[in-house]
Amino acid sequence: MKEEHVILVNEKDEQIGTMPKMEAHEKAVLHRAFSVFVFNDANELMLQQRAKHKYHSPLLWTNTCCSHQRVGETNLEAGKRRLQEEMGFITELKETISFVYKAPFDNGLTEHEFDHVMIGAFNDEPKINPKEVENWKWMSLEAIKVDIELHPELYTEWFKIIFDKFYEHINIAS
Repeated sequence: MKEEHVILVNEKDEQIGTMPKMEAHEKAVLHRAFSVFVFNDANELMLQQRAKHKYHSPLLWTNTCCSHQRVGETNLEAGKRRLQEEMGFITELKETISFVYKAPFDNGLTEHEFDHVMIGAFNDEPKINPKEVENWKWMSLEAIKVDIELHPELYTEWFKIIFDKFYEHINIAS
C-alpha cells in the first residue's frame, strides 16, 4: 500500500509541498485537513468513536469524520470520499469555517493542521468501517457540550477546539 501524503500549506492555506503523513505528524508541519459534521433532522450530531488501533486518539469520540485532502482534490471531494470510507455513506456537504490548530499527543506526534470544517445532513444509520471507526452515536449539541465539560478526556483535541471556538458555525440550525 502506498504511503499517504499530506498537503503542506502556509498560514494562508497556500500549498507549499507534500510530505508523508507520519513524517508531517512527527515534525509538526502545518498541513491541510478537514473535519465533517453530519446532523440529522433532530439537529443531533453524528459522532464517531475512533478505532482502537488508530495511531493517535484511539477510542476517543469525535466529529463524524476527518482526514486529509489529497493533491488535486477539493475540500468537498475529500470530505465526501472520507465520509464514504469511514461511515459508509455520502451526503451533500457545505464548507463553513477554517482555522489552524496545533495539538501534541502523548506518543510524540503532533497535529498541526489548517482544518476546513464542513457540515451535512443525514438521517439513516451509517455502515461504519471497523478499520476506522469503533462505534457511532447521535447526540444533541447541548448534550455534547455538557459531556465535554464533564469528560474532556473522552474526546479528540481537534473536536474540543472546534466545538469550543466554532460552535455557532457547526450548528446546522443557525
